Amino acid sequence: MADAILTLNAGSSSIKFALFARGATIPQQPELVGLIDGIGAVGQPAHFKARDAGGRVLDDLDLDLDGPAETPHKAALSFLVGWLQQREAGWRICGVGHRVVHGAQKFSQPMVLDNAVVDALRGFIPLAPLHQPHNLAGIDAMTTALSGIPQIACFDTAFHRSQPEVAQLFALPRAITAQGVRRYGFHGLSYEYIAEVLPQHLVDGRANGRVIVAHLGNGASMCAMKDLKSQASTMGFTAVDGLMMGTRTGNLDPGVLLYLMDYRQMDAKALTRLLYNESGLLGVSGISQDMRVLLDSAAPEAREAVDLFCYRVVREIGSLTAALGGLDALIFTGGIGEHGAPVREKVCAQLGWLGLKLNPDANAANASRISAAESEIDVRVIPTNEEWIIARHTSNLIA
Repeated sequence: MADAILTLNAGSSSIKFALFARGATIPQQPELVGLIDGIGAVGQPAHFKARDAGGRVLDDLDLDLDGPAETPHKAALSFLVGWLQQREAGWRICGVGHRVVHGAQKFSQPMVLDNAVVDALRGFIPLAPLHQPHNLAGIDAMTTALSGIPQIACFDTAFHRSQPEVAQLFALPRAITAQGVRRYGFHGLSYEYIAEVLPQHLVDGRANGRVIVAHLGNGASMCAMKDLKSQASTMGFTAVDGLMMGTRTGNLDPGVLLYLMDYRQMDAKALTRLLYNESGLLGVSGISQDMRVLLDSAAPEAREAVDLFCYRVVREIGSLTAALGGLDALIFTGGIGEHGAPVREKVCAQLGWLGLKLNPDANAANASRISAAESEIDVRVIPTNEEWIIARHTSNLIA
């Protein structure tokens, strides 16, 4: 049997997983990837799908996760472990790496999970109530499913702890900021991967220069980097801040929330639903949260949603460029960033004042370099790989 690392990204109703061969180095291509979706749905089965490294479907089936003794997450991961042991019997799982959304100020590096660390992570639930409990549910479930196998937590906030203190502060009373109310930033595992591979794409020292990475997807944010370290991020205390997203508002005047509370009688639960689930591309268009659907639509509401998304990206690029004192390179990643050529075109068309010039043919082909030869700003499209970052950290820490 060969050693392998299992990576998990547990959400409220889904678990993404990948299996990586473990050798002297961790290959960037996993042996298999998959998704368990629909966990906890009332009256409906969950769904399991796994593919091998070549994209071939290994299994595609419904799961009955109802059981008196198990939570849905535990049942889902118990099935996954059994499936791996039966269908992928040539692999021995020697470590499990978890994406954990929040490490607060305490954790700036991946950590081996023990009772003390897990207790600390539970204490961060108020900082990320929509994400942290599900990450912990995955950890608890895997502790049962693979008893004795070391588990590692990799934090979405950790990459941003290199930011200057001034970039992490809110203009609030010190008594409040001292309680942990500050800008944390997220999507850190994605940015860490881009920082890792950037020297392979940018020459003449530009990788260590002033770089903005645009992680654009259903969740969207941007990060300003210098010397391959985070200097500023569009996301702040929560993952609803910054850019407009699939269903999230992004930046919003807090006075709007006070108005909705005082004059529309919306409570915290209603506001949470509005901010996270009913706004963004979906709310503006009234059609879909999927950028692909909106780009294909002729409806004026769809065009307005796309235009607003691109406008917000351009505004934030201007802000991050100011924080860096200039710009040497712009990197697109994430689902929209990697595949949304019309979005990239709209964004870059508004950045000519920076000396940025797009190569339309390269952009349409989703090429790696999409800037024109005479462009003062190097523009790249680099697919992200958060799972590999998790697998590598896990392998290193269990060594």
